[in-house]
Amino acid sequence: MRMPPLLSRTALAAATCAALAFAPLHSHAQGGVMNLLNSLGGSGSGGGLLGAVVGGGAQTHQGDDLFSLLSRSVENIDEPKEIEIGRQLAAVLLGSKPLHPDMALQRYVNQLGRWISLQSERPGLPWTFIVLDDTGYNAFAAPGGYVFVTKGLIDRCADEAELAGILAHEITHVTAKHHLHAMRKTAQSGVFTQLVASQIKTNALGNLVASQFLALGRNLYARGLDQTDEFHSDRNGVALAARAGFDPYGLVAVLQQLRTATPDNPMFTLALATHPPAQARLDQLEQAMGKRLDGNAGAAPVTVAQRLGGGSRKK
Repeated sequence: MRMPPLLSRTALAAATCAALAFAPLHSHAQGGVMNLLNSLGGSGSGGGLLGAVVGGGAQTHQGDDLFSLLSRSVENIDEPKEIEIGRQLAAVLLGSKPLHPDMALQRYVNQLGRWISLQSERPGLPWTFIVLDDTGYNAFAAPGGYVFVTKGLIDRCADEAELAGILAHEITHVTAKHHLHAMRKTAQSGVFTQLVASQIKTNALGNLVASQFLALGRNLYARGLDQTDEFHSDRNGVALAARAGFDPYGLVAVLQQLRTATPDNPMFTLALATHPPAQARLDQLEQAMGKRLDGNAGAAPVTVAQRLGGGSRKK
């Protein structure tokens, strides 16, 4: 089937997102989005999966403990187990940063992200997009379809195309199983083995033991993914955003902004520490897209604030 022109796809995406932004959230495979967010412990109460992780009582499928699960080939981790790992990581992440209280914004980002994820290689995952109440500039994901974006990053998006590019980048990390590969590599390392050996010996199989899981998760998000994974998600994220009908230069504009950031600015410290230099990412995209990128990041006419019916959110 021939794809419609970009302009037509952009108009379709805009119309769809406008309708979705204010539509009621229906239940999906894992339940309603708000119920799922609450189950992850986002209320700050320590309940849901967050409490299970801290208590070390969450069960995996078929009696596998965390170490044996993540030490095997990633290809042998089936989708239900991948989703379970992602839910546990999401709970840990929500334990350090709360949900942003603006439910209209949560709904909008969820629907925008889910629209983009439908164009991905794995549309059937229980995709969940979470806005964190954090002024920092960052976005990250967890296996199984969990994507986090900070309010500080959203505030600095000039338009919807930029936010779409960021979400598409994170979606691509999930579809390519980058986090699972990174976790497997760490789980097989001697350092990790020494760190959790006593826990593995003294806890029954079937438990995601809190200490070992937290160590693995913190290591992953503190050091970030490999550069090759980031470059891969940039290239494929641009293509995914375009398939969803958005300006493919949205992510380019984000990277051009990030290029001017310095590590001494606390807003950007974590993003810069866990990603390749923005200029290197732009250079890789330039090669992949076959043209110079400077000055070509055309802004989409719709801003996040306009979707939500408010004033400018750019700061």
